[in-house]
Amino acid sequence: MAAISFSSVHASPSPRVFRPQSSRNTPGLTLYSRFTPSFSFPSLSSTLRVDTVRSRRPFLIASAVKLLGETEQLPIAEAESIPAESGVYAVYDKSDELQFVGISRNIGASVSTHVKSVPELCGSVKVGIVEEPDKAVLTQAWKSWIEEHIKVTGKVPPGNKSGNNTWVKQTPRKKSDIRLTPGRHVELTVPLEELIDRLVKENKVVAFIKGSRSAPQCGFSQRVVGILESQGVDYETVDVLDDDYNHGLREKLKSYSNWPTFPQVFVKGELLGGCDILTSMYENGELADMFK
Repeated sequence: MAAISFSSVHASPSPRVFRPQSSRNTPGLTLYSRFTPSFSFPSLSSTLRVDTVRSRRPFLIASAVKLLGETEQLPIAEAESIPAESGVYAVYDKSDELQFVGISRNIGASVSTHVKSVPELCGSVKVGIVEEPDKAVLTQAWKSWIEEHIKVTGKVPPGNKSGNNTWVKQTPRKKSDIRLTPGRHVELTVPLEELIDRLVKENKVVAFIKGSRSAPQCGFSQRVVGILESQGVDYETVDVLDDDYNHGLREKLKSYSNWPTFPQVFVKGELLGGCDILTSMYENGELADMFK
């Protein structure tokens, strides 16, 4: 959810590629595939109350957020330091005029996208991290900043006016996760280790994660996906928990990489590391330099 408009307030003979309806620019792989990211920023001090109704389903009641006017303004040149966290953000032009207020599950990726698509409108940014990224909390944070700006200036930010699509891009189709085999009950004609080796050497970036690209199953995997998305790099993902199509992968990969935990990220055929290493390189700028 990168942004929201103001009007929305009211047995196989040989390994082969199998990517059903995959995007045109998806690189070919001799593998099976399927459909299926430390800096200090102002947090949104969410005050939540959970009540129980007769159905015993909890519901969320609004939250209080830090004022837009009290949030530090960060030069857009430092935008790469923005973490891949959920929250609200406000983009200002080079004359310090507010252009757009958005919410995102990955603020770093959203701001990076804006800088690339409308650089002339991006001078600085304010960021508020939402610690509990429930949709209602995110929307309330966005609404609070919008209403504050309207109260002070008497107008809606240009990018949030109904019909203005400058800041909103269509969500691209998610790439498929890689399937290393046609199924656990099909005998492989190529050793699994060779399939792993071929995969990491034929693709620039490969992330072996727990869960799928669109639904990571652990915080570390979610962090890795968020960081890679924020860098705008083309990368492949493999779900190590998929015991049907990646049966035996976890143990085989540990042996192949000599690395005991997941996720594991490979760049140009070499193991880069796991979540901690990727996060460190992301925060000190090394990762951006590597992907240039």
